[in-house]
Amino acid sequence: MRPATLLVFAKPPRIGLSKTRLAKGMGPAAARRIASFTLSRTLRAAQAGGCRVILYVSPDSEACNARGPFRGFELKPQGPGDLTRRLGLGFRQAPPGPVMFIGADTPDIRPARLRQAVSALRRNDAVFGPARDGGFWLFGLHKGPQTRAPFDGVRWSGPHAMEDVWSRLPPRSRIGLLDQLTDIDEVADWKEWTRRTR
Repeated sequence: MRPATLLVFAKPPRIGLSKTRLAKGMGPAAARRIASFTLSRTLRAAQAGGCRVILYVSPDSEACNARGPFRGFELKPQGPGDLTRRLGLGFRQAPPGPVMFIGADTPDIRPARLRQAVSALRRNDAVFGPARDGGFWLFGLHKGPQTRAPFDGVRWSGPHAMEDVWSRLPPRSRIGLLDQLTDIDEVADWKEWTRRTR
């Protein structure tokens, strides 16, 4: 089987750009610190996860920033449009074989979890890492000549995101499930995560 490709969708930890929902409740400086923390953990895990890693960055100019937080990685611009369009672009540009998608807001991500995802994807047609808010911290599927990206019409940033993607997979697809983790999007997410990890 072909090696797995990990697509990481990320923004630099910059005030007014990343973690804007978190900033509304905690202030921009605190939100930037948390964004930097989760991004750092994500990139360390990606480097050690055993996959080919491609970072899809926003704003698009970050793809040419050799000195920024993404230095050392293969970079591509996310491009315009909503999340459906940006994930679809990543999927179209990915090589054939196992393809996995993650963001940069899950502090419990680890190299071992990414390796577990690859192993699960080799036994299944698709794999989800569920998030506590109804979304997912990881999604993976096999890309073949006829595979379509299952992102059209998904209700993002809400409790139905994973359900919507799942429903757009071919009937009778074998689905692997990973551990449920917390995405840090809102103040309540951060408080819940810090309470659990003390």
